[in-house]
This record gives sequence, structure tokens and C-alpha cells, in this order.
Amino acid sequence: MSMLCATKIIQRETMVEPSIVDRVVLDADERHRRRIVMIGEGGTEFLLDLPEAVALRHGDGLVLEDGGVVLVAAKPEALVEITAVSPTELTRLAWHLGNRHTPVQVAVSSLRIRRDHVLEEMLQKLGAAVTPIEAPFDPESGAYGHADHADEPDRHAPSHVDDGHSHDHHHHAHER
Repeated sequence: MSMLCATKIIQRETMVEPSIVDRVVLDADERHRRRIVMIGEGGTEFLLDLPEAVALRHGDGLVLEDGGVVLVAAKPEALVEITAVSPTELTRLAWHLGNRHTPVQVAVSSLRIRRDHVLEEMLQKLGAAVTPIEAPFDPESGAYGHADHADEPDRHAPSHVDDGHSHDHHHHAHER
């Protein structure tokens, strides 16, 4: 018997009465895939075979060719929750993280990043409250619709898009 393939995703928002046969638990990087063999917690082995790399979200379903659905679950990761005294200060902190090309999850009144002692120290110096937590990480996918995974060989997304415009990219301290 050949291996089952999953070539379609049902987004969590549109899932109605799925026939869930198994579940895969993946961290944020593992949830950004195009083609890989996966094994669910219940032993279902299948080939994820999508036309392009997609950021899978917690609660999405991978539709197997036999109609079964493998549920995607986000694995808890070592993160820090970042809060500030005001929305303006939180926006300023988000700008500093974005300026460092750091994957960030945006919540209603906080930001989340993976644990990084250098960034945590910088944020605290900027007045942030930084709280270590274990939680699923669901970072923003980026302005061009993909997460930047330059260190992963199966993803060849450019870190900057050449759209014919000049882009000065200065990385230096700004006085306040």
C-alpha cells in the first residue's frame, strides 16, 4: 500500500464536521512547510505535498486523499510575553523588534517572541515588561506573505524583494 498524501488544507475557520483521523503537533518553524513526510500522534504516516510552502495554523486540517483529516496543533515553545505601559510604547517596542527582523506574534495588548537574552535585555532597557512563558508561537507571516526562514534549506524566500525601488536599510541607534 502506498503512503497517503495530503494536498489540501482546511483552515480552522472554515472546518465543518471534519473526519479527524489523527493529529500532528508542530512548532512554528515545523508548521511552515511544502513537502515533508509526517507521522501523527496516532501513527498515521502521510506525505504533505502542497504546491507552495504554507504557514499552517493551530486548528487547521490537512486533508488526506482518502478524505480523513489530520489536525494541526501548535507545540508550546519557550517564549517571552512583552508588555508596555501604553499602546504607543508597545508599538515602539514592536518597531525595534521589526527593525531586527525578529519573528513576532502580535496579541491584543502584548507581543511574543522566542526566548533571546539579547533581545530581552534590549526590551527591558526600553522599558518593557518581559515575562518568560511556554505557549504556542504564531508569528506574523511578513509583509510579502511568507515567513523569513533563510536558514532552512528547503525555503528559498528572499529576505528582500527587488521591486525596482531603492530601499535604504539603516541599522543604528536612534536618539530620543
